Amino acid sequence: MQNGLKNGRLGITVSKKIGKAVIRNKVRRRIYEAFRLLEPDLKTGFDFVIVARSTAVDADFDRYRRTLGGMLKKAGLFV
Repeated sequence: MQNGLKNGRLGITVSKKIGKAVIRNKVRRRIYEAFRLLEPDLKTGFDFVIVARSTAVDADFDRYRRTLGGMLKKAGLFV
């Protein structure tokens, strides 16, 4: 969603169903890092909200990048 600002913002939600705090924080950090690597190629001025699913616990980092990149490409948010 457009936010009317010059920069983008990211929100990450990881439910307690995913696991204990250590696991949830690990998933959150991986999502944030995958987003950080893709951010220079994204349009500015958008808010992003990512909801982690239970399959995120077992995924490797490359899968995070591919999945997030695919979703953002499908949404037309790459420059």
